[in-house]
Parts: sequence; C-alpha cells; structure tokens
Amino acid sequence: MKSGIYALLFAFVFMGCEQKENVKTYTPRVLTANESFNDFADESKGKLTVFKSTDPDSVNKDNKEAKVWYGIKVGDTTVRIQTNMTDKNSGSSAFSTVEFVNTQKTAVIVELANSTGLGSPFYLIALKSGKVEVVNFYRPSTSNNQDNRLVKGIHKVGRSGYLIRNDFFVTTVDARVYFMKRQDPKERIQGIHLINSPDKKTFVFLVSDALYEVHYPTGEVFTQPLSGKAPKVAEYMFKYIQDNYSWQKNAKGISFLKANPDDNRIIDGGDLG
Repeated sequence: MKSGIYALLFAFVFMGCEQKENVKTYTPRVLTANESFNDFADESKGKLTVFKSTDPDSVNKDNKEAKVWYGIKVGDTTVRIQTNMTDKNSGSSAFSTVEFVNTQKTAVIVELANSTGLGSPFYLIALKSGKVEVVNFYRPSTSNNQDNRLVKGIHKVGRSGYLIRNDFFVTTVDARVYFMKRQDPKERIQGIHLINSPDKKTFVFLVSDALYEVHYPTGEVFTQPLSGKAPKVAEYMFKYIQDNYSWQKNAKGISFLKANPDDNRIIDGGDLG
C-alpha cells in the first residue's frame, strides 16, 4: 500500500517538473553601428521559435476579447529580457510585436508588451555562434513630446527591412542594423517617412519645412527645402514630389531627391514608405 502511495506521489512530482517552464533572463546590451546578425542556424544548439500566450489579466475582463502576447524560445527555454538595468529582478517575456529579419530565423525584432505608443521598448533577440544575444534599440532623445505625434514605433519599409523610431533601420536581407543619422543629434528625426530612392538606400522624411534625406549605408544626408506651394498634408506629397523633384546622383553615386530646375518628371518614383 505504501509503495503505491509513493509511486503516486512520485508521478505528481514528475508531472510538476515536466510542466515547469524553463526561463532564462538576458540583460540587453547597447547596439554598435552597422552590426550584422545574419548567423546561420545551428539547430543542435537550439533555434528561435515563437509561441503565443494569453494575458491572464485580460481574460473575461469587461467581456472583451483576451489579449494574446507572443513569446520567444531557444530550444525549450523561454527568453526573458531584463527591462530595468538597475533591477536584476525586472523583466518580461511577453511581446506584442515579433518580426524575423533574416531567412535563417536567427534574428528577431520584438516589442515589449504592456506598453503603448513610442514608449514601447524594442529589442533584437539573436543567435550568434549558437549563443543568445539581446540588444536594445535605444538612443537617448530630448524630443519625446513630439515623437508620439510624428514618429512611428516600427514601420515596415517594403521588402527592404524595418525602420524603428526613425532611429534604426534593420535590413531583411542580411539582418544588419544601421543607425539613421539624425537631423539634430539630440533628438530623433522629427518627420514622417515618405519615400525611398529607387535603390532603396536613401530615406526621405517630411520634416517641418523640408525633405530630410538619409543615405543609411554611409550616413550621408541632404536637406531639400520645400517651396511655399508644397501641400501641408503628407498624403498629397507624393504627387507633388513626382511633379517637382527628381532623383539625382552625387559624385559618390548616392541618390538624393532634389528640386527640378525645369519641368522634368521623375521616371522612377522610388518606393513609398
């Protein structure tokens, strides 16, 4: 009889161990310029997988649909990110956005859940040489008040990659992260991303009274002042640009959008943002 009870207790303990989730907390590091995270997958060391979970605080709350968050696992271990650098016990493994940025699926952009607007932190979770790295998409900015109005958190740029807070561009070709050169070093680009050059490498932002242009691979920039005839509403700008501006290459072969000296038209209008 005792042996049967012990066997039953052992079964319960074993089931409890099986159901216990493996979680590891990672401290995010700062990004350096033009880093690449395009490592090949080595499944023997684990791979990045996405799973869904339900926010328990939202279940049956006000009869609304429960919120679903995403999580990331490496093998059977859930990735948890330390969110307060002064508190090792802080952290989260729940994400509202998950976007892989290479075909090997060894690098993924995540946006922390339970945050709203521009304040939502973004991170890159990557496997490098079989080890997990977490990097923080963060650069200090003095323009937080205007950011909520002008700057998107994350913006997909065609098939080229993802623009994050007008501050970073992550390519989906080689999972490389570029810093977008700011118009003012102390603040994020205070404008709306409108269009890309035909080669996809120059970004054009509509700022207060100009087109601010960034060639992200080199960090070279150009500012094209707008005439008083330019529309004040962003959705009308593309047609105005087609009629009054053209892509012109400088001595380095970099394309910038410049005002036409005559009535020429843009033959290739580039990609809308």
